[in-house]
Amino acid sequence: MEWEAIQNRLNTLLENGRHGELRGAMMMLNEVDIAQYMETLDKDKLLLMFRILPKDISADVFSYMSAEQKQTLIESIGDNEIRALIDDMFLDDAVDFLEELPASVVKRVLQTADPEKRNLINQFLRYPENSAGSLMTIEYLEFHGEDTVRQAMELIRKEGLDKETIYTLYIIDSTHHLIGTLPLRKMILASEDTVLSSIMERNPVSVCTTDDQEKVAELVRRYDLYAIPVVDKEDRLVGIITADDVMDVIEEETTEDFEKMAALTPSDDEYLKTSPFKLALNRIPWLLVMAIIAIFTGLIITKYEDVLQATGSVGIILTSCIPMLMDTGGNCGAQSSTLIIRGLSLGQITLKDFFKALWKEFRVAIIVGAVLFIFTFLRVMYVNPLFMENGTGITWQVALVVSAALFCTIMLAKALGCAMPMLAKRLGLDPALMASPMITTVVDMSSLFIYFNIAKMVLHL
Repeated sequence: MEWEAIQNRLNTLLENGRHGELRGAMMMLNEVDIAQYMETLDKDKLLLMFRILPKDISADVFSYMSAEQKQTLIESIGDNEIRALIDDMFLDDAVDFLEELPASVVKRVLQTADPEKRNLINQFLRYPENSAGSLMTIEYLEFHGEDTVRQAMELIRKEGLDKETIYTLYIIDSTHHLIGTLPLRKMILASEDTVLSSIMERNPVSVCTTDDQEKVAELVRRYDLYAIPVVDKEDRLVGIITADDVMDVIEEETTEDFEKMAALTPSDDEYLKTSPFKLALNRIPWLLVMAIIAIFTGLIITKYEDVLQATGSVGIILTSCIPMLMDTGGNCGAQSSTLIIRGLSLGQITLKDFFKALWKEFRVAIIVGAVLFIFTFLRVMYVNPLFMENGTGITWQVALVVSAALFCTIMLAKALGCAMPMLAKRLGLDPALMASPMITTVVDMSSLFIYFNIAKMVLHL
């Protein structure tokens, strides 16, 4: 059945007050789909629908709802319902939820939680934002190296249902240091008397509680992990981060990079739910920065005004080629910067590879520049005169000026597109800041300077 038909069916049951049938219909859906449907409801229907849900799945549905819907529910339900909801949620989901709420609402939620869970949540909330500690959960199973497969299986059967994942076993020593991991599949295939330390994988990949979430995502991607253990500064196991949380991190970091590459101030707000005023504020700062830089482009044109006022068709053709020159330079710089930024983010390029990357872009620029040099020379010589009332005066020297300036601009744009993101990385900045808008603005200014100086030198203007 199509989703639209499902929604119509649920709406009919809700409007007719057929709550029993509605409850049964909801039970047939995935928690993600239920949360998506609840996004379409107003406050009163949202509260009614949430209370219709069975208690064992309401917490799961709640974790998939938007921050606005979560806040609406928390402000509408009683303290006992809040306590039950928080108790049923995995700890990492509860922490993520509280980080999105206003302080007054967080205070109320924490007051209703039981003391043990409140202390745990407060501990997680004290970790730096976007750190591994703020992402991790403590709903996992840990085992000692001297445990046998039989003992491990008994513990999994006893406590595994309440844990977020059991696909990987985490092995610790007597001082709680992480000494290895063991895939569940490998353990199941071993005999019951096998000691875990004899089949575990030593030197496990892990992150520290203070590591940035980008490092977490990179390690999970590189080693294809379902979950990654989190240790403190003394290498003691304190939690794990599961793949679903890492996917959220990847989406968040990718969105942030796209926004920076488009010269936007990063924002976590949904587009349709953000006011035009806030959207404008996110865009204005970078637009102002680039508008200020563009002032120098205008000053260069003013300084070389005599070149553009050359007699006959020379001045016309020189002026008409400025947009082509600036656009091509900006595009070439954007191509290089995009590849370098991607390489840096995936770990395929490091700062040690600076000269390797620069040499590669230099060779690419030679090839691209040569092709466009020939194309532009022929275009200026034979195509441009066809669109001019007076095509005389376009000599090979004029075509050479435009083509040579384009070649030099491409060489410069490729170099800047490679160097600027890596320089930003070296300074501790996000390489995404040096993307298309910034590269284009710098290349525009530089290309005009090159263009006019070549024109003066070759044409003696």
